[in-house]
Amino acid sequence: MKKTFKERAVDYLMITLGSVIYAAGISLFLDPNNLAPGGVSGIAIILNNFIKPLNVGTIIVLINIPIMIIGVIKFGFRFLFSSIYAVAVSSGAMELFDRTIGGVTDNPLLAAIAGGVLQAIGIGLVFRVGATTGGTDIIVRLLRLKFRYIRTGTIFMLIDGVIITVSGIVFRNLDVALYAALSLIVYMAMFNSVLYGGDQARLVYIISGKREKIAQRIMSELDAGATILEGKGAYTGQEREVLMAVLRMRSLPEARDIVREEDKKAFMIVTKATSVFGEGFKSHDEEEL
Repeated sequence: MKKTFKERAVDYLMITLGSVIYAAGISLFLDPNNLAPGGVSGIAIILNNFIKPLNVGTIIVLINIPIMIIGVIKFGFRFLFSSIYAVAVSSGAMELFDRTIGGVTDNPLLAAIAGGVLQAIGIGLVFRVGATTGGTDIIVRLLRLKFRYIRTGTIFMLIDGVIITVSGIVFRNLDVALYAALSLIVYMAMFNSVLYGGDQARLVYIISGKREKIAQRIMSELDAGATILEGKGAYTGQEREVLMAVLRMRSLPEARDIVREEDKKAFMIVTKATSVFGEGFKSHDEEEL
């Protein structure tokens, strides 16, 4: 589905914001403390230890050139343009932060946590609009084409785990590797929240003699859909109807209130629905992350 000019403008605003936040995590916290939590940024921090004349932002650009070529072959020029823009903004922001601010803390624990959080927010925002910050982001998208059942965050974690191990060997400092691992853990928790958080929903099954009343209230008060399923008690063999509804996380407490008010004897099952496609949720045309 082709996006309007306004939608594309919003996307590039999001890419800009995400790229700057990502750059802040690298330049202000991770790089000054030799923490390489993974990705091309982690590789660049390791290489910067050997190539001092080049800053991390410049090394990231050089590493990204061959990876970008692969990306455009597989995903097309539109993907390449948005990703080049993200790389340019993030690298430029790193250069600016390096020259004007530098490291803001020499406490590796604080740096690991703050850097991990900022990286996750930045990359998560960029990913949500279909772009990348280059490097391993593109490699992850390529792997997702083949391994669609593995979440984006999990693939990141596997790749970054290898980079962290290498960083511990290069810097010959177990503490540095452990702090980098901590940053990765923080990053992964926050990244999944940014990338999937807005899509988190709950699938609810309600077995009650007052299912019609409950269904009407869920539809009118929560503006959510509901479906009646045919069921049969395994022990009694009695025919019964089961109410099924998919609700946003924020609506779940109100749904429980409705069930409690209408029928305290109702049987209510709540389970997690990590991806929901259809009206009120994701579009079927939306890219799978």
